[in-house]
Amino acid sequence: MLVALLRLSYIDWKTYRLPNVWTKPLIALGLLYNFNVALDLYPFLLGAILGYAIFWSIETAYRLVRKRDGLGRGDAKLLAAGGAWCGALALPFIILIASSAGLIYIFLQGSDRRANLKLPFGPFLAAGIAMSFLTLKFI
Repeated sequence: MLVALLRLSYIDWKTYRLPNVWTKPLIALGLLYNFNVALDLYPFLLGAILGYAIFWSIETAYRLVRKRDGLGRGDAKLLAAGGAWCGALALPFIILIASSAGLIYIFLQGSDRRANLKLPFGPFLAAGIAMSFLTLKFI
């Protein structure tokens, strides 16, 4: 899973895309992993559904209001993968870590770059998922 998150981060950073060939299997593998490890699959299935629904809603609302894309569908699928691996209760922490890291990165850029900065969110989201997963597994 961590290798897939690294690969997705690299792809998104270079292309601003999170390919389905990587995100969809990551969702399925997360559910399969937790089906075998956890006593209850429900929190992870709910996490995958809510993860996708939350970012899909934000993406759709932003597009309706601003008349342009602000968040990609690949980000919704990646958050669904985070929910499948970490569970529904981890979603707020994943989003908090990813958003905080993204904001720190933006603030570290020069003010001349900030105005037109196009930022791939996938690497930050992947970091949030990895940190949440490792925290849940080792604490």
